[in-house]
Amino acid sequence: MINPGSFLNAPALIFSYCAGSLLRKPVIFGMPSSIGIELTNLCNLRCPECSSGSGTMKRNRGFMTEDLFINIISEAGRYFLNINLYFQGEPMLHPQFISFVRIAGKGKVTVSTNGHFLDKETNHELAVSGIKKLIVSLDGMDKETYSKYRINGDFDKVIRGIRDLAEELIRTKSSLHLELQFLVNRYNESQIDEATKLAKEVNSSLNLKSMQVLYPEQVENWMPEKEKFRRYHKDDSGKFIRKKSSARNCFRLWMNPVITWDGKVVPCCFDKDADHIMGDLNESTLREIWHGEKFREFRNSVLKERDKIEICSNCTTGIRGVSF
Repeated sequence: MINPGSFLNAPALIFSYCAGSLLRKPVIFGMPSSIGIELTNLCNLRCPECSSGSGTMKRNRGFMTEDLFINIISEAGRYFLNINLYFQGEPMLHPQFISFVRIAGKGKVTVSTNGHFLDKETNHELAVSGIKKLIVSLDGMDKETYSKYRINGDFDKVIRGIRDLAEELIRTKSSLHLELQFLVNRYNESQIDEATKLAKEVNSSLNLKSMQVLYPEQVENWMPEKEKFRRYHKDDSGKFIRKKSSARNCFRLWMNPVITWDGKVVPCCFDKDADHIMGDLNESTLREIWHGEKFREFRNSVLKERDKIEICSNCTTGIRGVSF
């Protein structure tokens, strides 16, 4: 259950974010109100624009230990309004996945999955687990289109899993919210109506999301026709670049850090290769890291020169007219 302390913590964070934005100084109060926890950076798929799936990730691969997870929740769980049990990789590959969900507590856990582990037994566990939201990636409405991006994926298996989960949610009167996520690209853009129909059939929401492309030379291969689904546009030289953001700051650095499977704390979900390690939970507490010098310096650098930071180059914060 959500601890009352998390509601007292949130105003402190909002105040510090507003004060920092106004003063252009890295003011910070309170603890994170939301957090991303990477259970594993391993994946069963080979999605070409994913650092984990494409094999280009430089970090070591592995699974978070139960002891580390318990330490995170024990120290700071009372402050979290939301816990995202995903970052890179497929979280349901973790052999203790359901156990971790239970440790995290009911009513505030969000999980994002590629849907390949939604068998009948797991769907029942999910339905009664107390998870707040389950996001299932579904980037095509037939085998051919789905496989363009979800390489090594099984479209029929994912669809069966989604439909079975929807039935189980009704049967158990579960409060879990099901969301289908659709990365819009040039191959599946024409199937949005079909995805909308499926979402209604399984009583889920549908999130049409702009696609992040890791490799600039591949942008044109993926960009859809509709401008609102494009994260990039061509500059005067004909090069694809991310649409300009109006933000001179970033709320993520005041609200939502990410912890990798081996305990490294990074600023946000765009630091996929952990290039900016703010601290290590095997050596320090989350509070020490959150209020530490490295995080203060990084917040200051974002306030001063956000456009020069590599991980910010693909961030959607502050981009108008784009579906995220």
